[in-house]
Amino acid sequence: MNQSQIEQFNRDGFIAIEDFFTAADSKNLLKRAKELVAEFDLKDHPKTRFSTSRDDHVGDDYFLSSGDKIRFFFEEDALDKNGDLVVDKSVSVNKIGHALHELEPVFREFSTRKRLKEMAQSLGYKQPQVLQSMVIFKNPKIGGEVPPHQDSTFLYTDPPSAIGFWFALEDCTPENGCMWFSPGSHKKYPTLKRFLRDGKGGTKFIDLVEESEPQEDYVCVPTKAGTLVLIHGQVLHKSGHNKSGKSRNIYTFHMIEGENAYASDNWLLPNR
Repeated sequence: MNQSQIEQFNRDGFIAIEDFFTAADSKNLLKRAKELVAEFDLKDHPKTRFSTSRDDHVGDDYFLSSGDKIRFFFEEDALDKNGDLVVDKSVSVNKIGHALHELEPVFREFSTRKRLKEMAQSLGYKQPQVLQSMVIFKNPKIGGEVPPHQDSTFLYTDPPSAIGFWFALEDCTPENGCMWFSPGSHKKYPTLKRFLRDGKGGTKFIDLVEESEPQEDYVCVPTKAGTLVLIHGQVLHKSGHNKSGKSRNIYTFHMIEGENAYASDNWLLPNR
């Protein structure tokens, strides 16, 4: 990253860098992601939906033990009350997670490129460590919204160090659910809440400050395929429901500073 980009990231808490990766990269990552969806067996799947709401966030064993595996999480509206698909399997999945960067060669090669590590080091990371990776689908008409949140809520270190690398595999527009950010909010707020294991085989949110749901203005950040968006762990961001007829599929991984203490009650823990 050049100095201007570093200054913009530090000021706003995010930066979108166009033409960061090639159309061939997008094609290869999307192709493999769709193959994985086609290949996984519904018969043994617990039909885990992925919800981002505070009251109903996913938290079963299938989710909690996914840190070193490749698992599939359905859209909330993809299943009926009996757990049967109401849409085609190919468009039913909200995300694949959380160890693509370790277990899938195409994603591992992409995620471990020298340029990405150098970017983290230019932002002051001494031992950048990738913790989780996901393909997030927003399929036409069914792709759900993601409410305002901070990534450090989910990957808490002391001091906070989470950073997201978000890769637009397709054009992301206001109609199909592009990202929205509250510029500079990473400087206004500490980590507002944490998402952690509840000690009973599930998960919970806990508030770290009284004002855990701040009212902020957001700016729309459409991105073309090939764009990398760097996301500070404490900047507030969100994305909308995909109401269009076009998909909005992305790949993302989250990194922390390996020298910082990683909370032992984080939802994502080593399973090895």
